[in-house]
Amino acid sequence: MSRWAVVLAGGVGSRFWPLSTPSRPKQLLPLVDERPLLVATLDRLEPLVPATQTLILTNASLRDAVREHVPRVPAENIIAEPRAVGTGGALAWAASEIERRDGPDAMMISVHADWAIGDDEGFRTALGLAAAVAERESALVTVGVVPTRPDTGFGYIMPGPSVGGGAFRVDRFVEKPDRAAAARMINERALWNSGIFAWRVGDFLRDVRALTPELAPALASANGNAERFFAAATPVTVDVGVLERSSNVVVMPGAFQWDDVGTWAALARVRARDERGNAASGPTVLVDADDNVVYAEGTHVVLYGVRDLVVVVRDGLTLVTTKESAADLKTLISKLPPAIRDRE
Repeated sequence: MSRWAVVLAGGVGSRFWPLSTPSRPKQLLPLVDERPLLVATLDRLEPLVPATQTLILTNASLRDAVREHVPRVPAENIIAEPRAVGTGGALAWAASEIERRDGPDAMMISVHADWAIGDDEGFRTALGLAAAVAERESALVTVGVVPTRPDTGFGYIMPGPSVGGGAFRVDRFVEKPDRAAAARMINERALWNSGIFAWRVGDFLRDVRALTPELAPALASANGNAERFFAAATPVTVDVGVLERSSNVVVMPGAFQWDDVGTWAALARVRARDERGNAASGPTVLVDADDNVVYAEGTHVVLYGVRDLVVVVRDGLTLVTTKESAADLKTLISKLPPAIRDRE
């Protein structure tokens, strides 16, 4: 089996303002450990798929920065999206590029660049098993993470009948339920919809051409030209555009530690914490403080007698909010004066 990895590394990550900016987006920041998230992703994948067979899809404005961070990936494997067309469009183009280079039977494993994985070996084992099921069943396989809590920020997958090898047909996808519904689904064996995929590129492109009018005409007319494809494609997520319309989707449960590093509050789950539950990075002093997230660049931060705060200090700009409110930074950013909001 010829394996390829596709890493989705677009977007800015506005929920990590003021650290994340258009020129320094979330995936290029060392949020979980000392490595930028994208570098950690490549390190995690490389024992399974070589860098020479890894494609990175990113914003056109970030191509040079991505190349600087991961020089082991060939320049021709860093694909700059001239226009955002959603995960459906990005993965369809990546699959067509792999098919062009290596044929329709090549296996494509897709991940995002902004995850925290607590068990790299377990992660790779799950990906290998998913690829084996995808090849055996000629199916589109998604790895559903075994939930550890009824999180309302994630989508869920309800498994259906077994196809063997620990995998199941997908019964249905459920998008971000409320807490009670999430808890009920977990009791019914629901899995987190992680966005981890494995499929032969020919199988995936067959479904795209048959089921996804947002993308199929653009693929047909592009004739291998990325500019034409991204100009003509209608933005759509891979879940809506392909997986929810296909009868050939299989889910493989994955029990490794996984988290979508989506907000500052998420760092309390994925970073090392002190004995009072604080996740701190940079020159910080915390006294009689509990369950805070602190990120300091270039200056000392002192917290005293507080709890459940997010404090971020960068280049003369300080953000103080609660962990709960940190999930809604887009609202804050929309109300800021441009001179503060758009600082690089």
